[in-house]
Amino acid sequence: MAVLVATGITAASAAKAATSTVPIVFNTGGDPVRFGLVASLNKPGGNVTGVASLGKVLVAKRFELFREVVPKANVVAFLVNPNNAVAALDTSDAQAAAATLGYKLIVVKASSAGEIDAAFATIAEQRGGGLLQQLDPFLQSRRDQLVELAARYALPAIYERRDFAMAGGLMSYGTSLRDALRLVGKYTGGLLKGEKPANLPVQQPTKFELVLNLRTAKALGLTVPPSLLATADEVIE
Repeated sequence: MAVLVATGITAASAAKAATSTVPIVFNTGGDPVRFGLVASLNKPGGNVTGVASLGKVLVAKRFELFREVVPKANVVAFLVNPNNAVAALDTSDAQAAAATLGYKLIVVKASSAGEIDAAFATIAEQRGGGLLQQLDPFLQSRRDQLVELAARYALPAIYERRDFAMAGGLMSYGTSLRDALRLVGKYTGGLLKGEKPANLPVQQPTKFELVLNLRTAKALGLTVPPSLLATADEVIE
C-alpha cells in the first residue's frame, strides 16, 4: 500500500486532484478546510489528512516579536510567492497583523531568484525597515539568497524556520518542523498499516520555536531585550 506525503497547500491540492484512492498526508501552514483538502479538522473524510499549523496566529506573533527587537521601524515588507495557492490569504493575514500594530506594509512578490533581487531593491526604495516572508517552498529553497540580501541591505528580518536564523537571519519563530514531521510520520506509519485517512483528525503542532541570532543583531545595531532572550529556544552568539 502506498501513501503520498505533501508539503504545503499547493502540493497537497495537486496530490488530491491526482488520486481519490491513495492515502495522502499533508504538512501545511494553510487552512485545509478552507482549501477543500478535508471536510473538517475532526472528520477529514476522503483520502486526505495531515498536520496544519496556525498560520494566521503565527504571522501575528512574528509581527509582535519583530516589534520587540526593532521598535523604531514603522514600514515593514512582506515577501510572498504569487504562485502559492494561499498567497492572497497569507497577504491578507499579514496586512491585518501589520495594521493592528500600526505598521505600513509593503507587499513584494517573487517567484524566481531574479524577482527576489528586485523585491529587495523595491523594499530599499520604499525605505522598508524590516522584512517578514510567507512560508512557501520556493522561498524556503532560496534561504541563502534571502539571508544574504537581508544582510546586504541591512534589513532586519524574521522568518518562520529556524534554519534561516542559523544561516545568519536575525530571528525566526514558528512551529517546530521536527515536531510537525514527527506527526506526519506517525500518520504515515498508521496508514501503511491500514488505517483510514477519514478516521484520522487533522493535527496541529503544539511546539513553537524562537531562535535569535545575536551576531546578526549586533551587525544591524540592534539590542535584543533580555525578556526575549530569556524565552528563546536558542540564542546564537
